[in-house]
Amino acid sequence: QVQLVESGGGSVQPGGSLRLSCAASGFTFEDYYLSWYRQAPGKEREWVGHISPSGDSIDYADSVKGRFTISKDNGKTTLYLQMISLRPEDTAVYYCSAWISPRRYWGRGTQVTVSS
Repeated sequence: QVQLVESGGGSVQPGGSLRLSCAASGFTFEDYYLSWYRQAPGKEREWVGHISPSGDSIDYADSVKGRFTISKDNGKTTLYLQMISLRPEDTAVYYCSAWISPRRYWGRGTQVTVSS
């Protein structure tokens, strides 16, 4: 069965950094686009970015471009989100996701809180 398990969230001060991980299992990790999303309190879930199966193509939302970096380790079947220069508006639950026909799969999420 498909499983996506996020970790690495926590509380940091503005300007701080965090690296999130998403451990995946139950599917052929290297064959699918993998994405990060986030949802802040009172807001819609927002696409953060994604990485292609080969890792050659990575795209980001404008709100995080230049500050967040997506990578993956196919051997470890783990997706990463490196976040630097964090801002209070980055506070959200962060989810990893994979589209595996016929539906999108989600992890349970990990909380990131940026506050002073």
